Amino acid sequence: MVEVTRERTLQDIENELDITIYPGTEVMVDVGTHHFIKSGSGDGEARVLVPQPSDDPLDPLNWTYFWKLTTIICASFVSISQNLGPLANAPLFGLYVEEWNISLADAVQTTAVTILVLGFSNLVWIPISTCFGRRPALIFSTLVCTISSIWRVRATSYNSFLGASALNGFGAGPCESLMPQIIADIIFLHDRGKYQTLYFAIYFGSLSLGPVIAGSMAERFGWRSFWWFNTGLLIFTLILNIALLPETRFARKTHPKPTSESCPSVEEPETKSSSVIDHSENASRQPQDPWLSRGRPSVKQFLPWGPYQGSILQELWLPWYLHAFPIVEFAAFIVSFSASGFLVANLTQQQFFGEPPYNFTTQEVGFTNFAIFTGSMIGLLTSGPLSDWVANYFTKRNRGIREPEMRLITMVPYTLGMIIGLTVVGVGYTRLWSWKVIVIIGYTLLGMQVTSLPSIASTYAIDSYKPATGAIFITITINKNLWGYGVGKFITPWTLEAGYLVPVMTLMALITLICTFGILFWYRGKYFRGLTRNSFLHQLDS
Repeated sequence: MVEVTRERTLQDIENELDITIYPGTEVMVDVGTHHFIKSGSGDGEARVLVPQPSDDPLDPLNWTYFWKLTTIICASFVSISQNLGPLANAPLFGLYVEEWNISLADAVQTTAVTILVLGFSNLVWIPISTCFGRRPALIFSTLVCTISSIWRVRATSYNSFLGASALNGFGAGPCESLMPQIIADIIFLHDRGKYQTLYFAIYFGSLSLGPVIAGSMAERFGWRSFWWFNTGLLIFTLILNIALLPETRFARKTHPKPTSESCPSVEEPETKSSSVIDHSENASRQPQDPWLSRGRPSVKQFLPWGPYQGSILQELWLPWYLHAFPIVEFAAFIVSFSASGFLVANLTQQQFFGEPPYNFTTQEVGFTNFAIFTGSMIGLLTSGPLSDWVANYFTKRNRGIREPEMRLITMVPYTLGMIIGLTVVGVGYTRLWSWKVIVIIGYTLLGMQVTSLPSIASTYAIDSYKPATGAIFITITINKNLWGYGVGKFITPWTLEAGYLVPVMTLMALITLICTFGILFWYRGKYFRGLTRNSFLHQLDS
């Protein structure tokens, strides 16, 4: 009965607006006699909330700002602590070469194997997250990372350290996938862009700070000291999440629906006026959520794991199924190629700056990552708010109807930044430009694009297929980390054979090519969503 009413309401709105509403299209205003729960006082400045919250105080969408912020902080510490180690090896490669008498290419594999295993590990963690809850996935994965970090400290051979790196990759999977799930659980659509950018800024920011900390500590206290520091951070994160992270998976028993007063028949719609917004006195009768911004988690939401829901088998094959969805594939390649631009800088900095005429020390090589971190913070402060503002602007122009494609235009300035950044790095490496130009301009722009392009593209995919957020990020991370493993495997011998210009400019051309597909999705994205409108994907409980 609820589903029938929901479908009838959708038909009424489509008739009122004379449009077709596909999954991902959101109505952000009252339409005719249909009124929605809004933020604020319900005046003209209030926003329609998407998704519509339930009237349950335990609903994460209804939590107070304190509990939402606490949850984001806990999830952020997981992303930071699990993510700090995998790429921190960059300034340590030379020390590993001396320690175990291996080649530089072998040393780079300590990062590449972590990247490879990390991508596939989400085939374990996301089913746990979906079927048992976000909380157990975050806590147990952090425990695995803690064990791997201790193993790294105690490793006495290259093969042992490589095994610890692989275990680190298995444990660190949630740092790439669970925070987007949590954001979708507790944040409304109109704010999702800035929080998604926050996630990518934390993710790539911690990747860029890892080498800074590792290089500085290794030069003073030896390379093992960094892994002791990493262990301590992971233990702190583990305790923090056990104590303060509530479960955000929440099954809403009913579909929140708008209120209406004596809707006209769908078969015989009334003649429409030029405005779709009801300005009559009935418009003042707005539905209310008494627990909006007043709810809080219960004790049960702090249990080690929740009741089994969904299907583990479905969660295992769903990421492969999503490769057939053009929008998900577009997001996967944007994230993959953009991250590889950052990875090239990370994996080549010791090889390039450690040699004449620069002769940087391990600490100085690590410090070059401050530029990448600065760029990621610029991306954090600009791309999320910008994409949300652009989406809101086009929503108002579109009579209050939001399409996921509306935020894609914000990719343009960051694509230009990526082109300039990789050109500066490739040409600068080849012609031995001043390190100030390469680092301050090239690395900063690479840091800016790597937090911006992935956040815009992945938010687009989530907005289009929100019930499959976890599976979307498995698809994205498998694609990204397979590509990243290939970069880690071949970038060193390729640069030694062909120099830096060809590999770097080839990567720049690939990223530019995939970004130009944003034009296709800007104009035809709704068509692709229409092709999948009847998929079971839209019925999943995320």
